[in-house]
Amino acid sequence: MIWDWDYALEVLPKLLDALIVTVQAALVGFVIALVLGMLIALARRSGRLWLSVPVGALAEFIRSTPLLVQLYFLFFVLPGFGIQTSPFITGVIGLGVHYATYTAEVYRAGLDAVPRGQWEAAWALDFSPLHTFRSIILPQALPPVVPVLGNYLIAIFKDTPLLSAITVLEMMQVAKIEGSETFQYLEPLTIVGLLFLIVSLISAVLIGRLENHLGVLRRI
Repeated sequence: MIWDWDYALEVLPKLLDALIVTVQAALVGFVIALVLGMLIALARRSGRLWLSVPVGALAEFIRSTPLLVQLYFLFFVLPGFGIQTSPFITGVIGLGVHYATYTAEVYRAGLDAVPRGQWEAAWALDFSPLHTFRSIILPQALPPVVPVLGNYLIAIFKDTPLLSAITVLEMMQVAKIEGSETFQYLEPLTIVGLLFLIVSLISAVLIGRLENHLGVLRRI
């Protein structure tokens, strides 16, 4: 197999367009995972068994089943119950819900690491639970878990090729389409691999800088 530069330059713009879709799916899915993960973590820490037990069981079920199966279920099964969305929306919801079960555990670890004396001091000062959580607990719980959350962002980005199974035109799907039309897979798949590598490295650098910034703020 010989590398064809003309063909590589021909497919590059299409793959860059697909890269935008891929990054959008990863970022939206990550935001869903961050928000939903916090809600799951708080629910599982709740003293109300009617809330913590079902949420915990559902989270374990989602975390213990393959993401691809969940995407198929959302895309092919839910429409039978009258719930139908576009492939892109279905994909980001699938990514977000799946990874929310992982970020929830990260949040739980961060919250559990905050000394209980912090809660007790806030209660002694008659702070409201919301003010205590938002202004005292979260600023201490989040910085240590930022690197792990950042790793999940990269993991979500690398899992976006699974969205091709539900017809989302992300990078891998476009590369497969281009390759099937010309029977030249070397160039598009290599470019896709390089684009994944570049974006992942950029993300890792940005996450590292954020971690350092939060570390400086904590020392101040």
